[in-house]
Amino acid sequence: MTTDAEDRTEPGGPELTIDELAARAGVTVRTVRFYGSKGLLPPPEIGPRRVGRYGPGHVARLALIEELQHQGMTLAAIERYLRQLPPDLTPDDLAIHRAVVASWAPEAVETVSRHELERRAGRPLGEEDVERLAAMNVIEPVDGGTFRVDAGLLRLGVQLLDVPLSQETILAARKVLVEHSRAAAHELSRLFLGEVAERDTRDVRSLSAHMHPLVVQALLTTFQRSLREELSEWVSGSRTA
Repeated sequence: MTTDAEDRTEPGGPELTIDELAARAGVTVRTVRFYGSKGLLPPPEIGPRRVGRYGPGHVARLALIEELQHQGMTLAAIERYLRQLPPDLTPDDLAIHRAVVASWAPEAVETVSRHELERRAGRPLGEEDVERLAAMNVIEPVDGGTFRVDAGLLRLGVQLLDVPLSQETILAARKVLVEHSRAAAHELSRLFLGEVAERDTRDVRSLSAHMHPLVVQALLTTFQRSLREELSEWVSGSRTA
């Protein structure tokens, strides 16, 4: 007789029941089933005993749907958005799409309790975890055991807690990204300045609203491709060394 643990697949594969998926995503089982019936969520893999198993891709897609709803998109608009995505996107690819969507919104910083912070993080947080999140400027401890939280960075910060890199390396990488992002933003602003200088204020705002998500998407896509090329060259060089 097999146990529930023995039914589970390899790490990273479909190993969550629908109840576990709903709890991980912070939604109800009814919501998961509803999204599945609408085609917003791929069907689960059916394992032994006809139990559906969900994986990281389902978790990432639910997070993307949540972000799209947060931006005020209707269910029909979300369906159209998801239909345009390639069918073979990895969880990391979906996370990038979510980051693009989240970037459309203004900065969202809230003050929450420790309990609420852990609820949003989706996991218990030890003192070392809190210190690392604070060092990355994801959270800021304030009086009374509460924390100021950058909601847009929290999910990324929590994921970085499990990355096998030292805190010094992560902070150094953050510094590189911030410096180069600011430089790119400065050069792009100068590039567009002449285009909008003579326009009406409403036209400028409209152009800014349209350009923001497009520029962010372009930057993320370009960075993603460049990083893949760099890693591919590094791996190839390591094998031939």
